Amino acid sequence: MPLSTYLKVFPDPDRPGYRILFSTKCGATIAVGEELLQRAAAGMLTSGEEETLAHLGFWVTDPTAEQEEMRAFVDELNRQRTSASLTVILNLACNMDCVYCFEGEMKGSRFMAPETADRVVEMIERDYLAHGKDVELTFYGGEPLLSTNIIRSISRDLLSAAERRGCTYSFMLVTNGTLLTPAIVDELIPFGLVGAKVTLDGPRENHDRFRPLVGGGGSFDLIVENLRGVCDRINIQVGGNYSRDNYHLFPQLLDTLIARGLTPDRLARVKFDPITQTAGEFTPPEFTEGCCSPAEPWVVEASTFLREEILRRGFASRRTLPIFCMIELEGDFVITWDGKLYKCPVFIGFPDLAVGSVETGLNDYTESHAIGHWKNERCMACAYLPLCFGGCRFLRVAACGRVDGVECFESYLDMTIERFVMQDLKYLNR
Repeated sequence: MPLSTYLKVFPDPDRPGYRILFSTKCGATIAVGEELLQRAAAGMLTSGEEETLAHLGFWVTDPTAEQEEMRAFVDELNRQRTSASLTVILNLACNMDCVYCFEGEMKGSRFMAPETADRVVEMIERDYLAHGKDVELTFYGGEPLLSTNIIRSISRDLLSAAERRGCTYSFMLVTNGTLLTPAIVDELIPFGLVGAKVTLDGPRENHDRFRPLVGGGGSFDLIVENLRGVCDRINIQVGGNYSRDNYHLFPQLLDTLIARGLTPDRLARVKFDPITQTAGEFTPPEFTEGCCSPAEPWVVEASTFLREEILRRGFASRRTLPIFCMIELEGDFVITWDGKLYKCPVFIGFPDLAVGSVETGLNDYTESHAIGHWKNERCMACAYLPLCFGGCRFLRVAACGRVDGVECFESYLDMTIERFVMQDLKYLNR
């Protein structure tokens, strides 16, 4: 019985003679003596040791069978899923004027019509609730709270339909936070609101420079005051978009949040990501988590530095666990204001990558979106497969205008994974 293919081994910084094993397949982490690893390599483990390591995902009976299990992982997940997550882009209007706005020339008075909202409800009830699946929507824009009438309409109908079908319905918002007042949150909670993700681009001066209000004026203080008023009503995730020049300022934001009462126990998660945008392309920064180019050395330094600062102050952040692109999840889609269907929010500026509409239904996107493109010999033999599954399709589109292959994250993970695992051990397991 050999060690798993999907395993990384690091020195234990606190105990000489020990190694830390990290399973990329299931996220398990253990410390073992070097002597045990030597016996494992020689096939001399006791049955109890083999049983324990196998239970945690470190030891397998057949490496080929393990790879076949991973090859079927996403298919099996799709088969077993009892819920679906869909993003609904309600409009392209906004009351802010962010300097890196992804909408570009598309920004303006584009709102989902009531007729389109009705088609959205019909599709979700037919394709999800009727099959016993729970549904969570993410309302996005523009600014989704400029379309509260449509939020109420869609949610009222889906709540009723979910109750009839014995399912659940809920929604969250990706919002700039300027309109996220206690009054609007209290109004929307009965319709299924459970959380919101809000962007703060560093401390006040930096944030207000990158995310001013339309017509001028800062938005930082208004957003923070709103968050103070609603964070005990719904789950609040704070995101932020940094650049090579300003990422070192973001720890100041964390200290400001704590000083103003937005302490770690009152926020669900904090996560900062690099601004990822190529000229003329429709790239929502709130949805580019994991979509940055890993080849940039500064991204490696920034991502590990900021995660350390977040965890050191006690804020929650995502553990190092298996992750894959939403494109691989059969039930997850993006619905635009005009009723088109996409498999990823960052594709909505590429009409050729639409996969259907709420009126015509779904097209076959297996080839156009390279479904299962990671099921090749090199990826299957890579220890990082469960943390990557072929990388980000958007980076392939940005590079060549189409999804035509794997975007390998091996070099990025080689430079970061040990630090991420040590951060998990230091802060998340204490």
